[in-house]
Parts: sequence; C-alpha cells; structure tokens
Amino acid sequence: MKKQRVKELLLVLLLIGIGVSPMAAADNDKKKKPKEDVEAIGNRDVGKGMNFYSLEKEIALGKSLAQQVEQQSRLVQDPVVTEYVNRVGQNLVRNSDARVPFTIKVIDSDEINAFALPGGFFFVNSGLILATETEAELAGVMAHEIAHVAARHGTRNASKAELTNWLTIPLIFLGGPIGFGVRSAAGLLIPMKFLQFGRGAEREADFLGLQYHYKTGYDPQGFVEFFEKIQAREKTRPGTLAKAFSTHPLTPDRIIAAQKEISEILPPRPEYVVTTSEYEKVMARLRVLHDRGRVDDAAEDGRPTLRRSRKRAPQAAEDASGREGSEEDEDARPTLRRR
Repeated sequence: MKKQRVKELLLVLLLIGIGVSPMAAADNDKKKKPKEDVEAIGNRDVGKGMNFYSLEKEIALGKSLAQQVEQQSRLVQDPVVTEYVNRVGQNLVRNSDARVPFTIKVIDSDEINAFALPGGFFFVNSGLILATETEAELAGVMAHEIAHVAARHGTRNASKAELTNWLTIPLIFLGGPIGFGVRSAAGLLIPMKFLQFGRGAEREADFLGLQYHYKTGYDPQGFVEFFEKIQAREKTRPGTLAKAFSTHPLTPDRIIAAQKEISEILPPRPEYVVTTSEYEKVMARLRVLHDRGRVDDAAEDGRPTLRRSRKRAPQAAEDASGREGSEEDEDARPTLRRR
C-alpha cells in the first residue's frame, strides 16, 4: 500500500516537473484574463458596461450619423478600390468581438484618418490608405477602429455624458442643444461624443485591435509599423496630426505597449500575411484616381492645368483626309489651358 502511494506521489511530482499537471493547468486558466485569450475572440464580454443604447438603437444612431457623413463627404466610387477595402475590413470583423454588421466605405480625402461610428458604420480616408505601405499596415488601422465598435466606445461614452439628459440626443439632428461640438479632425458635423474617446478607450482599441489583426492572420508588426510612421511624421511635420490623434496615447507609448502585447499574449506563428499583390494593384489604382481627382478639382476652380494626351498610334498619324498636323496631333503635346 505504501509503495503504491509512493508511486502516485512520484507521478504527481513528475507531472508537475514537466508542466502538465491538471491542477496547474486549471490555475493558469483562472489567472488568464478573458480579454487576453485570443482563441476566445467572439465569445468574450467585450463592450460591457453602462450603456443606455441597445444594439438596435446603436445601429439606428450610427446609420443616421453615417448619412450625415455621406452628405458632407465625397466618396470613392471605384468598385475595385471599395470592394477591396470592404473585404479587408469584413475579414477583420469576422475575427473580432463585434456584435453588429459593418458597412465600410472610402472617403476621397487627403487626410490621414479613419473613423468608425456606433453600429458598425466605418469610413476610411483614401489619404490614410495611401499612407500605408503594406496590407498589414492598412489592416492594423482598420482593426483599431473595429475595436472601438466592438467595445461600444461611442455609445458608452455618450451614456456617461448623458446620465441626466440622454433623451435629448435625437435633437442634435434638429439643431437642438449646443455643446456637442464638431470633430475638427474629420471636418464633419458629427457629435464628438461618438468619435472622440479618452486615452483609456484608445488603449483598449489598440489592445483589442492588435488581437483582431493577429487573429485574421496578419503580421502583428504591421500594426506597430504604422505607429512608427505616425511617430516619424510627428517629428518631421509637428502639428500635422495633432487634431486626428489628440486623444490617442502618445505614439512611443503605443509602440511599446503593442510590442509587449505581441511578446506576452500573441502566440508565435510560423507565417503571417504582410501584404498581397491585390493590395499593390489597388494602391496603384487609387493613386491614379487620387491624382485625377486633384486635376478635376483644379479645373473646377478655374486654375490652369497641365494636360498630356495619350500618344497616338502610328497608323493614326494622318486623319481620314490624309492631312498631317490635325487637332489631335496638336493635343499630343502638353498644353496649358484655362477654362
């Protein structure tokens, strides 16, 4: 009997020594914080807290705000660009804690910015897309915004501010109570309560967004690399990003926190997605659209624009009557025109 107990004791000690003790495993599970468990994404209590808005009301509110954004903005209509950006975003949403469907659109703007409204209405500026160098960088920014929606920061923020008079919020759209202000960074008449968050919320969006980014298969360093670009821009052009990132944690702190999360929470993988050939094609297409838009804007303003027509094919050197030097031939040279 004593020999049997000695054997059992030795077995327990062996299991503990190699780290497979059931008791130890149970203790580790208890110590693990739910928001740190990447495998549990989609089944976590993200977004809980005081909130006067049901998900249905949040979606209705976001839809109303999104309509205002679309009225005040010029959207990119190119189907190749919009379909690609939407697909990247929807892949991230499927690997997030979000509980609402997302509508993702691209705004034609030079500003490096993106914002997600309550209820999953998400806008990405073309200027931000062009500021990235890989699909992983683009996905990192989008994951951050998706995290704001998953954590319900917009309506939770509004609920805290409107403990006594939250029922007056619909009057905003009828020119009601003053004090909501505008988001100068986006240049849109949208209440700040739904778009501007404290640094605690921004840190949480970084923390969750990096997990969504990783879960989707992207190289988490792409998330960090875009922060590094922002940091470099802040140094070379101080003040250019102050409005858009005024409530975000300081960029160096964000980089350090993200690197810590990568090393401590995200299990290493043999391979990640850094970029794709489709990203490169869409970027080239968007650059052409962006440059064309600038030319069109200049023309509408009455400023002179430099136009270069396409080269004529050799067989088109003469017109139907056999004459050389037609108007088409003249237009082959760059000309300065004023409308």
